[in-house]
Amino acid sequence: MKKKELPIEEANMKKKKPISKKTKVPETLNFSQAFKYPFNRAKGMLNILWILLPIFGWFALGGYGVRIIQEFTKGQFQKLPTFKFSSDMKLGFFMFIKSIPFIIAYMIVLAPLYLMSPWISTPIRIFVEMFMLPILTINFLNKETVSSFFEFGMVKYVFNNLGDYIIAMLKSIGLAIIYFFMIIILVGIPAMAFTQNIFLADFYRRNVIVSKDKK
Repeated sequence: MKKKELPIEEANMKKKKPISKKTKVPETLNFSQAFKYPFNRAKGMLNILWILLPIFGWFALGGYGVRIIQEFTKGQFQKLPTFKFSSDMKLGFFMFIKSIPFIIAYMIVLAPLYLMSPWISTPIRIFVEMFMLPILTINFLNKETVSSFFEFGMVKYVFNNLGDYIIAMLKSIGLAIIYFFMIIILVGIPAMAFTQNIFLADFYRRNVIVSKDKK
């Protein structure tokens, strides 16, 4: 009996080995990208003028800043997003309201430190402000919930990736210094305002969001 010959396409499919899926390593935001970011859509920097409108403009800019951070946590750092006054103002207002419980709790916890010796209080304050507050703030801005400001477990991602975290902090400081000197030509003001914490948002994306997706 002759062996039944398979169609050429089917035979080729059987010969092919399954392609192994490799976990894609997330791109890291580099200094050049961060510096160019506000200039990629330069007219977006004019939105800083809303600061001249008391209360409403402030909340709108706050909401706009939240959206910028959220875009960075998604890896979207091509250009400034389009300003949406109404929705940004609502977002800024409700984020402010949601932050109040944490602000109160933070003040209650830290108040006793001011009564202690500086030798005791200073190291504690430095630890909290350097290694806890930044990651908790990014987590809060990303999730938009009151409870997310109290997810102290986020701190483990800082110490599990301490070198990466310190580099992100140093890059943030370096970028702020450059924009500070650019204030003389005015563009440094909005550039600095709209790029606050973007390196930390990128750190959060690569080390918190991606690591959770892998589980």
